[in-house]
Amino acid sequence: MIIFPMIIVLSLVLWVYYKVAIVKSDDRLTQAYFNAKSRICLGSFIFFFAINQYLFYQTRISLFIGIVFLIFGGTNLYVGMKETKHYRHEWRRLHAE
Repeated sequence: MIIFPMIIVLSLVLWVYYKVAIVKSDDRLTQAYFNAKSRICLGSFIFFFAINQYLFYQTRISLFIGIVFLIFGGTNLYVGMKETKHYRHEWRRLHAE
């Protein structure tokens, strides 16, 4: 089950990348767009971390904690995708050539 740790590390690295990109950017719309993308990365990190921990330990307490993390990570993923879609369309509308 090497796929889950790879996804976890990749999403954590992308989360740090987008957080640094927010600091480097001066445009508020670009900052909001990168924040939405970082929310997707954080949500995927939490989501896959919960799955990985349950598969690793397979106890009742890890199941309950994993369910809470799955809900929290899924919510972050959903909200991040909606925000990313909104800000992508807004950026294209304002920067139309």
